[in-house]
Amino acid sequence: MDMKSSSPKDIKQGALFLWLWREYLRRHMWVLAIVVVLMMIEGSMVGGLAWMMQPLFDGVFAGGTKSQLWLVGGIVLCLFLIRGVLSVVHRVLMTKIAKQSVADLQNDLLRHLLQLDLSFFSRYAPGYLMERVNGDVQAVAGIWALLVRGAARDFIGLISLFAVMLSIDWFWTVAALIGAPLLLFPSLVAQRYTRKQAVKAREVAGTMATRLNEAFHGVGTIKLNGLERYYTDRYRALTTRQIEVEIKTLFGTAVIPSLVDVMSGIGFACVIIYGGYEIISGAKTVGQFMAFFSALGLAFEPLRRLAGISGLINAASVSIQRMRDVFNHQPTLLGPDHPKPVQPFGDIEFKNVSLEFGETPVLRDVSFRAPAGKTTAIVGASGAGKTTIFNALTRLYAHSAGEITISGIANTDIDPSALRACISVVSQDSLLFDETLGQNIILDVREIDPSKLNEVISAAHVADFLPTLAQGMDTEVGPRGTKLSGGQRQRVAIARALLRDTPILLLDEATSALDTQSEVLVQDALEKLSANRTTLVIAHRLSTIVSADHIIVMDKGRVIECGTHAELIAAGGHYSDLCRLQFDHSKSQ
Repeated sequence: MDMKSSSPKDIKQGALFLWLWREYLRRHMWVLAIVVVLMMIEGSMVGGLAWMMQPLFDGVFAGGTKSQLWLVGGIVLCLFLIRGVLSVVHRVLMTKIAKQSVADLQNDLLRHLLQLDLSFFSRYAPGYLMERVNGDVQAVAGIWALLVRGAARDFIGLISLFAVMLSIDWFWTVAALIGAPLLLFPSLVAQRYTRKQAVKAREVAGTMATRLNEAFHGVGTIKLNGLERYYTDRYRALTTRQIEVEIKTLFGTAVIPSLVDVMSGIGFACVIIYGGYEIISGAKTVGQFMAFFSALGLAFEPLRRLAGISGLINAASVSIQRMRDVFNHQPTLLGPDHPKPVQPFGDIEFKNVSLEFGETPVLRDVSFRAPAGKTTAIVGASGAGKTTIFNALTRLYAHSAGEITISGIANTDIDPSALRACISVVSQDSLLFDETLGQNIILDVREIDPSKLNEVISAAHVADFLPTLAQGMDTEVGPRGTKLSGGQRQRVAIARALLRDTPILLLDEATSALDTQSEVLVQDALEKLSANRTTLVIAHRLSTIVSADHIIVMDKGRVIECGTHAELIAAGGHYSDLCRLQFDHSKSQ
């Protein structure tokens, strides 16, 4: 299912808001019931104020006493005081529900996204997904804000005001609403237009988030290539497009309240003319007219606010649909119904394994064995399928044929979480989080032995650069570890793997981007890390794997050679050619 496929015609508002109620609001049902009761009381008081105009004008102002005037004034004051207290209480309760629901929605979206297959993230840019979690959720939060400000109260208030109007004269009420049919067709057109523009607005917002994500992650490349103007021009074009779309969306949301103004004007004119005739003829009193006219006037603003909500609901329904699209995506690499316990201390074996990305074959009938407790190196040109070996083993991608076993148990028979808990990975560009150095090493390890932690940072040569950091282990490393050098980041990643102490270790070109001094330190740390572990190494620099127990040579997704370094050199094949090219190149330098 393509998340970009939803069109305005696909959006079913009723079903979407029912889903939102079922998943995120129903759990707050009793608090919502209290809020609704408070809003009903507050809203009904508006009708009470309008109704009081008749006895005030006909009874008090026309021959009444001062005591009656004080009584009416006191009642009006009490009504406003009660309204004020009720407004504070229901706003606080509704704000709490709104904030909690928005937080739950964001957390559920992130949790669901992190459960999806890796292939899903290759189809959608990070900024696009960030907009789903942030922008779309905030669009829904806008609806909550309207509810906090009293949309339900306005609705109840309108009912009470129309009840007062009907009690005075049903024909006047019909006259006041004579312009209502004029709203129907333009409102439907405006709603469809608003949904269409809201879809475009969310798409532009997603593209903008992607551009920002690219710019901040690639700021070095942008500067080195003098692309500042090029990139700002690209972003400026998006902001211009965003302004155009948002103005069009605003136009759609503003049309309906404006139509309400026209309808109200027609209604006011009809009531003034027809009601005036009835007062002059004695059929109605001034008090009745003032009560009706007050009810009609008080209904004007709530009616405008509620009419404006329709446009916002249309925009929010687009965001809800986009979030539903995310939830509708389900992971395909699921665990077995009856998983077998993982036994990670045996051999790892690939048996005639094939894997494709779409129609492109990446692994072709791959077979090899990585002995337990030994180091197996995988070498080959870029695109040979080396990293895909790791992804297939850890079940980030599903192989289409063959079998991958650990201790004779197929990895498809093991729960993916249990499988990955037995594996540590140190890659070429190890990800560090925007946390302290210590937190980046510990991550989710629950119980930490201080002596074990000290041993780890020493073995990984993290202790070598700790004195250069002002706050030691409490130093913030910055987004993606940008405050550390490449070699320091790799040593932190190795310390993390040492602390996890898993029986299987995967090293993906862990030293390829390092200078000579850093490589020596990292290589020493890797040798300590690999000791007594089943280790698979992807290496670009062949000098780092000459001591490997077993070497697999790959080309175009196939295993073409295997053996020890000495055996492969003696065979004079592809590996021997690679070694000669690299070592001769090193000597020439």
